Amino acid sequence: MKTLFQKIIDREIPANIEHEDEHCIVIHDIDPKAPVHFLVIPKKVIPRVAVASAEDQATLGHLLLTAAGVAKKLNLEKGFRVVINNGEDGGETVPHMHVHVLGGRSLSWPPG
Repeated sequence: MKTLFQKIIDREIPANIEHEDEHCIVIHDIDPKAPVHFLVIPKKVIPRVAVASAEDQATLGHLLLTAAGVAKKLNLEKGFRVVINNGEDGGETVPHMHVHVLGGRSLSWPPG
């Protein structure tokens, strides 16, 4: 069964796409927690970061570099937060690893 993100990648579900390349897709979060909140999603299904393998190293790096590039494009030069949820207690709701990028306001610490 396809994940929600696979359906978005395959254009079965609409999304506000900010960027796409051969390795990932970047969409705006439908329930933003900051003025700017987007997701960087690998096209290869990696269920969660804890089960990523050495073979995924280039993909994981690409996700972070893409996150930084899109953040710059969206004028987050004052700062942004990168979050990867892992497992139920970590806030994971979709079993397809993705990177949250939040910005556009001052973010407090600790989070949630």
